[in-house]
Amino acid sequence: MLKKTFKFILRLARILGLAALVILSLCKLIILNYESAHIFTVDNIPTDRVAIVFGAGLRYDGTPTAILRDRVETAVQLYQQGKVSKLLMSGDNSFVDYNEPEGMRQYALSLGVPDEAIVLDYAGRRTYDTCYRASAIFQVQSAILVTQSFHLPRALFLCNSFGVESDGVAANNIYFRKTSRFIWNTRELFATTQAVWDVYLSKPLPVLGEPEPIK
Repeated sequence: MLKKTFKFILRLARILGLAALVILSLCKLIILNYESAHIFTVDNIPTDRVAIVFGAGLRYDGTPTAILRDRVETAVQLYQQGKVSKLLMSGDNSFVDYNEPEGMRQYALSLGVPDEAIVLDYAGRRTYDTCYRASAIFQVQSAILVTQSFHLPRALFLCNSFGVESDGVAANNIYFRKTSRFIWNTRELFATTQAVWDVYLSKPLPVLGEPEPIK
């Protein structure tokens, strides 16, 4: 009896594992449709009015992490080359002493971007929220998305799903260890599935408010 139960559990685990693999693969394929035709370099991307910069954490002193500095630096390059005129910096500010958008702003200012070119989104707690709010709050209709290559397909999928016609530029100013890249790409598999679930099924509402069109 115990042996039969064990075989049943093992068989069920295999079926569930296979089903999970199929779901992960299908979600990844849906999002990869946005990759080849929508990702450019700083030099060859068509101009647009707004670049959206996605938050990626702060250090203990409130300054951007290396991965976030990479994104801000790439956005600054777009601005300096005349590819965009506004930088929408979106991140988490759910705690008083944790302010990603302000950390991004300060770093961009130190790199020579004028304050009037920077717009802050304090409720971009995740990629879904940033893209949703770019459309609903900041009324962005098209944009250049700035993040690392592992994250870009999901960001493109989400923003385009919310009516923000988007192309992307991969931030690659800093070399990251293979271990870090492996962790990020593995995490992205599950985040991709969550993104597809959110867009087509659960449709959660992020923090909203009065419209603040980017002028």
